[in-house]
Amino acid sequence: MAEITLNAPALFDLSGRVALVTGAGSGIGQRIAIGLAQCGADIACLDRREDGGLADTAGFIESAGRKVLTLTADVTDKPALVDAVARTEAELGALGIAVNSAGIANANPAEEMEEAQYQTLMDINMKGVFFSCQAEAAAMLRHGKGSIINIASMSGVIVNRGLMQVHYNASKAGVIHMSKSMAMEWVERGIRVNSISPGYTATPMNTRPEMVHQTKEFESQTPMQRMASVDEMVGPAIFLASDASSYCTGVDLLVDGGFCCW
Repeated sequence: MAEITLNAPALFDLSGRVALVTGAGSGIGQRIAIGLAQCGADIACLDRREDGGLADTAGFIESAGRKVLTLTADVTDKPALVDAVARTEAELGALGIAVNSAGIANANPAEEMEEAQYQTLMDINMKGVFFSCQAEAAAMLRHGKGSIINIASMSGVIVNRGLMQVHYNASKAGVIHMSKSMAMEWVERGIRVNSISPGYTATPMNTRPEMVHQTKEFESQTPMQRMASVDEMVGPAIFLASDASSYCTGVDLLVDGGFCCW
């Protein structure tokens, strides 16, 4: 047997790295930001609101002993994102990891949907991810390395039974294919681009009291018979951010409790 020199646990160590997480004020983005910090990274947390959640995220990161920077910006504002990356590098160091989690969801029958509802969601979920990737990649290309992770959805792969959200489904399908396309544009320049597609997840939006009936349906439709916790998105993000996934680019990682198998 050949000599084993690989230190497997070290593959997941993010010490000395700097990450930018959008949508870090709540839900999946918040937990991923904290998880990356727990693995050693310093974190720039970006959200469009300053209230509550963003400060909570920063507090958790500081308690983990890592440096943290809070940034308030709208992901549809390209100059603001460019400035956020510049501030991240000036205050924390060279950007090496980016997780783009900012997004919204809503529903309406296709034949009744107003242009404003359609356009607002598309602007945040697709244009916002594109602008974020552009700003992040500009820095990473200068350094010759980096990992970008975009949060998509299993709704970009399947059509959710009973949910009339054609614009949301299309936006997440776009994020998946956009990630693959960027991965191939930058594959020879040191940047890896992957996406995570969560299944039904117990975010604050999905656990409101008025959602209880629908939540039960989500659980019954999932082979594992439950929704994911937001914590269950952290491991996949750490994997894709770290050297453990050094040969992975253009991957859409379904984290759906088996939903897409049926």
